[in-house]
Amino acid sequence: MSYARALLKLSGEALMGEKPYGIDPAIVQSIAADVSKVIANGTQLAIVVGGGNIFRGLKGSAAGMDRATADYVGMLATIMNAITLQDGLERAGVETRVQTAIEMQEVAEPYIRRRAIRHLEKGRVVVFGGGCGTPFFTTDTTAALRAAEINADVVFKATKVDGVYDKDPELFPDAVRYKTLNYQEVLSREIAVMDSTAIALCKDNNIPIVVFNLFEPGNIIKAVAGESVGSRIGNAS
Repeated sequence: MSYARALLKLSGEALMGEKPYGIDPAIVQSIAADVSKVIANGTQLAIVVGGGNIFRGLKGSAAGMDRATADYVGMLATIMNAITLQDGLERAGVETRVQTAIEMQEVAEPYIRRRAIRHLEKGRVVVFGGGCGTPFFTTDTTAALRAAEINADVVFKATKVDGVYDKDPELFPDAVRYKTLNYQEVLSREIAVMDSTAIALCKDNNIPIVVFNLFEPGNIIKAVAGESVGSRIGNAS
């Protein structure tokens, strides 16, 4: 494997599969199967999961909710996803711990950096739920922050598309996929791959970002192995 320690960012929407809402068990099973192979090959893996398949704070705010309140509801949605993902991983034989930024010790550990690193060193997957524990920050920012805190070698962003495009490939058939980009290009062009805070955090800590299609079988393993999948964002294009 090309990376000793990696962080995988899963969007809540990715867990829906083809469903209009909620979690598709087949998607969880597929992710768990790929993750089990990554762990078997010796890479330490942490996961940050979003909550957009259940509740998205920005949409709640746009509908009239107080923004901070809406973001807290979104954080709770990520914890639901994290616990569901833990169940799927453990059924696939992967020892897993969920750590949450909002304490709820009946169902998960509180986020403690040194404990998370120790779990990783023991070969356990750590799933981070609850975002940063603070409103006004996205789970993309959480992924960049946790990656820096645990000294991850890379952030993998698994999405519904096969990389970063110059425009929305679902709306524009002539959209061009970038193979490589540097952080400054993403920031200056306002390319919608991760929010600017997340990109800046990765830039400041020299953590590359690889964006790839979650629904292509085996892509998680290929990405961790260093194969050319999706788009890579780093210090040089």
